[in-house]
Amino acid sequence: MTFSIVAFDPKTGDLGVAVQSKFPCVGSVVPWAKANVGAIATQAFVNTTYGPMGLKLLEEGYSASEVLSKLLKDDDLREQRQVGIIDAKGNAVAFTGKECFYWAGQVVGENFSCQGNILVSDETVRSMAEAFKETEGDLADKLLAVLSAADEEGRGDVRGKQSANLLIVREKGGYGGYTDIMVDIRVDDHKEPIKELKRIFHIYDMIMLEREDPMNLIKIEGDVSLNIKRVLIELGYLKKDPNKISDLWEEIDSKAFENWIGINNYENKWKTDGTVWKSVYNYLIKEKGTPMVQLKKMSEI
Repeated sequence: MTFSIVAFDPKTGDLGVAVQSKFPCVGSVVPWAKANVGAIATQAFVNTTYGPMGLKLLEEGYSASEVLSKLLKDDDLREQRQVGIIDAKGNAVAFTGKECFYWAGQVVGENFSCQGNILVSDETVRSMAEAFKETEGDLADKLLAVLSAADEEGRGDVRGKQSANLLIVREKGGYGGYTDIMVDIRVDDHKEPIKELKRIFHIYDMIMLEREDPMNLIKIEGDVSLNIKRVLIELGYLKKDPNKISDLWEEIDSKAFENWIGINNYENKWKTDGTVWKSVYNYLIKEKGTPMVQLKKMSEI
């Protein structure tokens, strides 16, 4: 009832799992990952102990193949299980039990393993593997491309769609560097879970991640300056007459824009050098965001 990929990015050290299923809240069951250790997808008739137990064994130094053997050895229902495992060096293995429902199987390659069960055909996992190998970009780009490839007409879960998850770990890759969870986006119940997952990731990417090309920075001058000011005035961040503004970017404009940045959760994208990320600028102009809110610290009350 599920297709997934476990993967490793040798350039960044990122490890991740992407999964879709005709099953609610799949992100709470299938994907497991730990930075600098490995990633595991446990599915079919899921044995959730495979996740934490497998990661513990990988951390203790066992190879992916050894971990797989250990997990299966004492499991009387092993033939109903499906699991993909990858370590922090990109070594991947997978297992599909003989009692998994047709079609079930996997494609294992360099730095990845794609697996699925109750699929329309083997074309689903084959297309996933090709998407992983052919897609340019970082691990997030690759994993989302893999899910999209599996979601095309004539592929996927024979029973339909319901939930999806994207999990990526990197040492200190979480918000503020406090955790290793770089991305953990879940769509628990939706008619088009992969499309919804990609929509949410786009928002998350703009706000939380720092992976934009520096070429996407634009100077705040000319029409860019005027357009930003007009929106800030409209939303109440900037107290100026919209008919009398110039394109000169002043300190008062910068402070108003910084307030908008904070209220709209773009603090990771704030620039102090007179530039703005194109994605942030486009959002400001098209969506405008939240109107000015007067915030006070508890100590100020």
